[in-house]
Amino acid sequence: MAVSSKSRLAVTLLCILPAYLFAVAGIHRFYLGKIWTGIIMLITLGGLGIWTLIDFIFAVSGKMKDKEGNLIENW
Repeated sequence: MAVSSKSRLAVTLLCILPAYLFAVAGIHRFYLGKIWTGIIMLITLGGLGIWTLIDFIFAVSGKMKDKEGNLIENW
């Protein structure tokens, strides 16, 4: 499986640091090119925070993927 050029650190920070505004808004999803899931995350407030927590775990563990399905492994 290919490795994405996107930064794992950027995804992690966009997911959790600005948790009150951006993580709930799914900004990290927009960064990864996942526009539709970013919009859904925005509407549902990050699945009431649960989806945000799951995305954070995936980002930190290196299991998150970008729009093309490439793993975000590089810090």
